[in-house]
Amino acid sequence: MSGGWWCDGVRWPGQAPELGWSRGGDRRVSALAYGAGIGFRALGERHCVGARGNVCPLGAVVPGRSTGGRCAECARLDRAHSVAADTLADDPRTYRVYLAWFGPGMVKVGITGEERGAARLREQGAVVFTWLGRGPLMAARRTEEVLRAALGVPDRISYARKRAVRGRLPGAEERAVEVAELYGRAARLEGGGRPESLERLPLEVVDQAMLFGIDRTPAPVRSVRELVDGGVVAGRLVAAAGPDLHLAVDGVGVVVLDTRLITGWDLAAVPAETGSDVGVPLIDIGGGGVQGGLF
Repeated sequence: MSGGWWCDGVRWPGQAPELGWSRGGDRRVSALAYGAGIGFRALGERHCVGARGNVCPLGAVVPGRSTGGRCAECARLDRAHSVAADTLADDPRTYRVYLAWFGPGMVKVGITGEERGAARLREQGAVVFTWLGRGPLMAARRTEEVLRAALGVPDRISYARKRAVRGRLPGAEERAVEVAELYGRAARLEGGGRPESLERLPLEVVDQAMLFGIDRTPAPVRSVRELVDGGVVAGRLVAAAGPDLHLAVDGVGVVVLDTRLITGWDLAAVPAETGSDVGVPLIDIGGGGVQGGLF
């Protein structure tokens, strides 16, 4: 996609990932299918993607390694209108509290709008999750805070940590047991600071490994660190989780592309006959080292 169209990253509106594209106020999506080829070349400089659907007034250039893809001012404006900023106390919508599992001992509690269903869990790359409760925003937020403290879980988990364990997860049964145990611990906190206005939801373990494709593909060995002018990324899509696309690249193995790194770039399509190739800096996530140059 080129001609002024910029990639907005991966979206999970349903059971399959999509790439979003924008040009001014216009929006498009490209459906992604496992087994299909993906290839592009980055051109020029990376620019701020703006905030809340608006173009950056400065047309600011942003660093290649930034996963936010926004300048400081647009990042501030974008966050100021998010649920996470606690500025929407009068939001009338119903929210759900969830427990998300990304790997052994790697769990978080969070909230999402009920009308979004499990989209937020797919966007985060949660391998397994269960709902904990539903209710008004402030009740959901209060429950989230109580459970984080009681369960000793963080408010966020980096994607670097998530992708580092994604290729060596325990089996589905073991994953379900760990989530069920944590749900039980959360349920036993009834009355321990949880608002009465929050309705408890029954345990329903949802495993998304098959949806992501990570249960049937080789473990990723490297990930893209950043794009550069003229750099090519091309491979066969074998899995996807959250913003990450897992691409099989000849002679390299499975390379993870965090699509948050490609927002704000002008991208030119690479012909399918070119084959798989990676001409951007990579990080070794299989052995823990760093590939500093162009691979």
